[in-house]
Amino acid sequence: MHILPIASGKGGVGKSLLAANLGVLLAKAGQRVVLADLDFGGSNLHLVLGIRGVQNGVGTFLTRSGMGFDDIIIDTDQENLRFVPGDGEIPGIANLTAGQKRKLIRRLRSVEADYLILDLGAGTSYNVLDFFLMTGQGIVITTPTPTALVNAYLCIKNALFRILSTSLKRGSAGAAFLLELGRTSNQLQRVYLPDLISKIKKVDKEGIARYEETASRFRPRLVLNMLEDPQDAEKVARLRNSCKEYLGLEIEQLGIIYRDELQDIALGARLPIVKYKPNSVLAQAIQRITDKVMLLAEDDDELLTWADSDESFAEGSTEAEIDFESRMDYVSELLHTGALTHGDLVETVKSQQIEIGILRKENNLLRAKLIEAAKQGFDVQ
Repeated sequence: MHILPIASGKGGVGKSLLAANLGVLLAKAGQRVVLADLDFGGSNLHLVLGIRGVQNGVGTFLTRSGMGFDDIIIDTDQENLRFVPGDGEIPGIANLTAGQKRKLIRRLRSVEADYLILDLGAGTSYNVLDFFLMTGQGIVITTPTPTALVNAYLCIKNALFRILSTSLKRGSAGAAFLLELGRTSNQLQRVYLPDLISKIKKVDKEGIARYEETASRFRPRLVLNMLEDPQDAEKVARLRNSCKEYLGLEIEQLGIIYRDELQDIALGARLPIVKYKPNSVLAQAIQRITDKVMLLAEDDDELLTWADSDESFAEGSTEAEIDFESRMDYVSELLHTGALTHGDLVETVKSQQIEIGILRKENNLLRAKLIEAAKQGFDVQ
């Protein structure tokens, strides 16, 4: 079984969109898929799938005695696709105990499927990270906005620190070193990970050996969502460089997805976009990602090389150019058929200009903070 956790540093970047549509397309390709909603703080994946009247989910399985895990897995109207609801309305379910988490991970690993897709909550709590690290090949989805990219970096960074902390045995010299570092103000926020590993290795070779063995299989894959134009695809360069320079980690780009108002219409119709409008630019982008997922599944035992990573980012830029042209052709076609009036086009442009204005203000604010931090001699990393 291939496990595909989908995480993000912040909410609202499209985790559920990708999870639901990826699950549908894998199932259509003849793969047995189980899709689990593990966003306990705000379970809504059933809405994207168009499933109504969910009675039981992960919450009831963990809190009600006698409830078996198989009892909460439900069939969907898509052949080969089953669904595990999240039960976000049960009080306290967002804060799993260690025992509940171990129990859930054990049951998830035992499901009968070719693919297990996990729609995780936003942020980098230990619960989110531990589900994300059920495999070394999780997907991190982000948007081109500065805040989303920074949070995507923090998601990847904290996952590596989680690997490190669990590799160092309690009471070991390495664990004591890491604990002491965490107590000294905000040292862990500005740490250069390869240097930290080198220091801990001097006092705990066994712990670092365990870390290096696990970290060598950690190959997060990036999806860039809500693009507006091809230049947005280049904005992940800084994220990639930060991962390489400060974490000693090479990441791979899995695909790009343009912003599309059709998604809101599909959501209102309680249909995944790949069913509502399979020929749309958005649906085709997710189809490309699905094809790559199945291709990569055939090479699970092969390590990602830097050449492969370079190629994946170059391919992402090419896909951004192609999809942008497709969007323009689609708008032109709507204009000529009368399905989209000039007034509709004007309103669309106006709304995009408003969004661009908001992003510019956000960017200027971040820039001002960075300049102020630099003046005070802080290491912004």
